[in-house]
Amino acid sequence: MNILKKPQEDRRRFLLSGARAIGLAILGGLTWSAYLSEVKASSLILRPPAALDEDDFLSTCIKCGLCVEACPFDTLKLAKPGDNLPLGTPYFVPRNIPCYMCVDIPCVPICPTDALDEKKVKNKDGAFEIRQMQMGVAVVDIKSCIAFWGIQCDACYRACPLLGEAIEIVYEKNERTGKHAFLKPIVNTDICTGCGLCEKACVTEKPAIFVLPREVALGKAGEHYIKGWDETDEQRVKNANIEKTKTNINKDSAIDSLNSDMKDLLE
Repeated sequence: MNILKKPQEDRRRFLLSGARAIGLAILGGLTWSAYLSEVKASSLILRPPAALDEDDFLSTCIKCGLCVEACPFDTLKLAKPGDNLPLGTPYFVPRNIPCYMCVDIPCVPICPTDALDEKKVKNKDGAFEIRQMQMGVAVVDIKSCIAFWGIQCDACYRACPLLGEAIEIVYEKNERTGKHAFLKPIVNTDICTGCGLCEKACVTEKPAIFVLPREVALGKAGEHYIKGWDETDEQRVKNANIEKTKTNINKDSAIDSLNSDMKDLLE
């Protein structure tokens, strides 16, 4: 009797184990896909220099951590459970540790899959160029920046490695007091690399200058707008003929031009 029951029990146990495994696999897959959807929805991740566009980066990065190990300042971190970021991918938080813009950019050439593309940070001579890093761009919150209150602070300006270029100080008279000047930091988005040294240096409790991914911080005019004075931009128009014209520059003041335009409209 016991001999007859044993094969049935083994078969039942096998089926239950198989069903349990399938159930766990389905549940794990659903959980993982939901997690990926959540973390991919985050558009505020700052990647290492020369990172591909986010979708390409996620499909190319093998999460080896070599770029993290190569960083001499411990700027780069690997996302872990609970960070709400794609697991195992490198990122950095400027307020904690910014990028110190190493001249040889060691985190990039060590990447084995070109998820960090060397070509993005090399100049025409094949040398590494820190000005091309473009990890993000700094944004100033003029409501919380004390320099816009009239307090003379230039901490972000002094911390910038591209001094006087990526961040400029604009001096303006303080009309409220009549005898003080504003020292307003203005970010040149064409030059800013997004290193975050300005964010780290900001004296306010929550930084009034902070780094965002370029595609988040900067606007985009649209493909149908072309800079007619820029020959490289003109090339985006297929089969376009470039015709150069010369316009006589109106030397009237802005007020005179405005009055002239209004006069034409009224007549």
